[in-house]
Amino acid sequence: MPYTNELCGLCRKLCCEYKTEEPLKKHTTFKIGGSCKILININSSDTLAEILKFLKKQNIRFFVLGKGSNILADDNGFDGVILKISKDFSHIEKTGETEIFCTSGTSLSELCIYAMENSLSGLEFAYGIPGTVGGALFMNAGAYGGELKDVVTSAHYLNEKCEICSAESAEMSLSYRHSVFSENPDWVITDVTFSLNKGDREQIREKMNELMHKRKDKQPLDFPSAGSTFKRPEGSYASLLIEQCGLKGLNVGGAEVSTKHSGFVINKGGATFEDVIELTDKVKKCVYEKTGYSLELEPIILK
Repeated sequence: MPYTNELCGLCRKLCCEYKTEEPLKKHTTFKIGGSCKILININSSDTLAEILKFLKKQNIRFFVLGKGSNILADDNGFDGVILKISKDFSHIEKTGETEIFCTSGTSLSELCIYAMENSLSGLEFAYGIPGTVGGALFMNAGAYGGELKDVVTSAHYLNEKCEICSAESAEMSLSYRHSVFSENPDWVITDVTFSLNKGDREQIREKMNELMHKRKDKQPLDFPSAGSTFKRPEGSYASLLIEQCGLKGLNVGGAEVSTKHSGFVINKGGATFEDVIELTDKVKKCVYEKTGYSLELEPIILK
């Protein structure tokens, strides 16, 4: 691509690692996806701003990726730049008696452990969700009765003009698997502040371990996936509807509706993007015909 050399030079100047023609299957938990033109490991908000300015000036497609835990990437790849915000952009600190600040590349589980070690309660539900703080806020991740919106107080982000902006939780339009950031994909979260509650460290640890055991018992964690494949339809549960339709174990190529938890489509080995799309289309069609419920994919399609 005509911009490659100039962008690679900018990365070297900013001391951030990059790879060209990088397979996305190496960066998604589904282990599916072709190559992107360049993948850049973001290491600071300043680096992020400089690279975004370059990409927007050149009108280059880009996508912000964390741990890739809610992504289904096309085998044909992504004709653009992946900005990976993960371990190279990870920092956590306690900024008040019950307040924690962290950058968006911080692992959600790492944040949960930090909160537990500081005897702060409220994030136990998030332990084991395989994503970053930024990705979790983007989709208002939740589990076991808790959501990010319950504990987030504010965040900073770069807007479409690459200006640093701040938002209070009330301004984030946080609802089920939705936020103002998912409405505005050009906005990139840089850091998040959480307000938690004082608690007993051992009780917090026990709750985290209890929920982790539930995940291991009920979810097909031994196989690559993008987590819950379908959003919860109003008035029911996707997994219940899929099971009622007798679709557990249904497969297309290497993609399968998990026999352990029907809300998960898993990569049993060698699954392709098309395998997953064909399988999920079959599930949606069958569920609608038999129950009247319309299922919606939860993972983001990257193509």
